Amino acid sequence: MRLMEDKVVLITGAAQGIGFAAAKAFAEAGALAALADWDEDLVNKAAERLKTEGYKALAIVCDVSDDVQVQAMINKTVETFGKLDAAFNNAGIQNVLADAADQTREDFDRVMGVNLRGVWSCMKYELQQMRKQGNGAIVNCSSIGGILGGPQRGTYHGAKHGVIGLTKSAALEYASQGIRINSICPGIIHTPMVDKMMAGGQQDILDAMIETVPARRLGHPKEIADAVLWLCSDMASFVAGHTLVVDGGYSIQ
Repeated sequence: MRLMEDKVVLITGAAQGIGFAAAKAFAEAGALAALADWDEDLVNKAAERLKTEGYKALAIVCDVSDDVQVQAMINKTVETFGKLDAAFNNAGIQNVLADAADQTREDFDRVMGVNLRGVWSCMKYELQQMRKQGNGAIVNCSSIGGILGGPQRGTYHGAKHGVIGLTKSAALEYASQGIRINSICPGIIHTPMVDKMMAGGQQDILDAMIETVPARRLGHPKEIADAVLWLCSDMASFVAGHTLVVDGGYSIQ
């Protein structure tokens, strides 16, 4: 039997990059996958890609900064597939680069709304469903920015630090109820954002970034997806409140 046979998983930010890689990994492991994203066209295409390969997938349009949309996303997943076994709260955005004295309230609220409040909201409604079931697994996407600082990235890093705090606290509340909650911290990963850098003539910046990674390469979305899959599976049945760093050694220097 495959690792997630007949399990139902919900993934936010699933239209591309790490989110889509996770959706594909779960589908290949036997799961029924609900793919959520705020880009309707991209998330529909992502779900269709999985369906054409013979997997069961559902596309949901959702802005995770909106509680009403988040609750509707959970409801649609459960109405369609009957339950919710696992969730990967992956949706996130970058802040506008600026020193602390020059950051704007608008950008702070925008980033916190998706990266921190969005994770809080997703967990809230996922846990309401999992609490009824008496089981479930959640992985929240933090970042190496959740354990390190970074100039001009204070808003992003602050949100990602907050994700780890939310995760640990909720893990303590629900471990005794059969629900495991963990977080993952991806390092520098080859995502569509990196492709845009290369297409925009920023190869020198990218090369400099790679030089800071002991593994001397970018991570692949599948490497994050496989780690999330493991955390949600029974193979990690005694892992709760853990922060799993997948960064090629970057943060241990």
